Amino acid sequence: MFGPMSLLSLFALVQSNDNGLALTPPMGWMAWERFRCDTDCQEDPENCISEVLFRDMADRLYEDGWRELGYEYVIIDDCWMSKARDQDGRLQPDPDRFPSGIARLAEYVHSRGLKLGIYADMGRYTCMGFPGTTLDRIKTDAQTFADWGVDYLKFDGCSSNPLEQMLGYPLMSKALNATGRPMVYSCSWPVYVGSLPPEVNYTLLGNICHLWRNYYDIQDSWESVKFIKDWFFKNQDYIQPAAGPGRWNDPDMLIIGNFGLSLDQSRAQMALWSIMAAPLIMSNNLRQLDASTQAILQNKLAIIINQDPLGIQGRQLLTEKSKIEVYWRPLVDSNSALAFLSMRSDMPYLYHTSLGKLGYDVGIYQVHDVFGGSKPKTLNSTEVFTVSINPSGVVMWYLAPANRRAGVNQALIQFRSRSRMRL
Repeated sequence: MFGPMSLLSLFALVQSNDNGLALTPPMGWMAWERFRCDTDCQEDPENCISEVLFRDMADRLYEDGWRELGYEYVIIDDCWMSKARDQDGRLQPDPDRFPSGIARLAEYVHSRGLKLGIYADMGRYTCMGFPGTTLDRIKTDAQTFADWGVDYLKFDGCSSNPLEQMLGYPLMSKALNATGRPMVYSCSWPVYVGSLPPEVNYTLLGNICHLWRNYYDIQDSWESVKFIKDWFFKNQDYIQPAAGPGRWNDPDMLIIGNFGLSLDQSRAQMALWSIMAAPLIMSNNLRQLDASTQAILQNKLAIIINQDPLGIQGRQLLTEKSKIEVYWRPLVDSNSALAFLSMRSDMPYLYHTSLGKLGYDVGIYQVHDVFGGSKPKTLNSTEVFTVSINPSGVVMWYLAPANRRAGVNQALIQFRSRSRMRL
């Protein structure tokens, strides 16, 4: 991305992160969007960044059916640290908010059949001013995380410069692998250097990171979801080929269940993130989700689409003058997903098209409405159909060739089998 190409070529050769992790997009829960940097545990003990919060979220993932669906990571974000390293130069948690330590928290999370993620930031400081990871501290911090039993690292870059990023992100990949502990590695490198080629070398990223933040932080609003969505699909020709098993574009957290999205908009975010093969990392209060919100996040067909083992990121097919957008993703066994998104703000819109017009081969298809819950139907590719799409809402389909057995029923059987393995 910066500096001599010979150095980048060397990194691409020796920093391989092809270690069998994140073969489908990671799923779980992260603190940042919902709980930010709330460190006031006297005034707000239930919501401050503390071991209590992360134990609570682990309990919810374990007890409320999330783990069986694939939501397995409990990820600490910024503001967990003490303001100073310990006498041996290692990061340490704030002793008042994490009195048991991170290793004990990891043990608790693991006892729930879950995995623990943690946050660090390249440079002198984290984004919120806690101790950062300078180049000379990378090996120490990687080993510290491994010793604690961490399973996932989000490595930010607020206080680093381009040279430090060019050196530091590959070095952290090498250091994590050298610990011998499997850790998913989430990089924030692209967002700090312009997000697109030639500044970003996505081939290199795929060699060193399992996922990476391409663009700005998500906020709790439909406007933010649209902002991120528009950037990702405007630039899909650059970023879509970079995704695949073990390497994922990350449009940031799911904000479903917070304050800024309606139910229709929540379904839309879930559909778009599933089409994009995006990590499904929730940032919400799992203690307070209502049944409708939980049903969206636990929708099995949406998760099956997101977790498809082919790992091909979907694309925007077209944008109509009517403000209807159509998205498509290829899936295993010649199956596929379609999403019809309304960017209107007036009333439900009746959209007419056919599978043939959307590029489908001649034939008959089984169609399953992901969020509608209606009975499956068959549809000829030449047949004109109509979908009614609510304002800022979505209709999402799972499609399978009618002459193949490996349709949605087989996908659900395989999904249930994977769920039992997690128990």
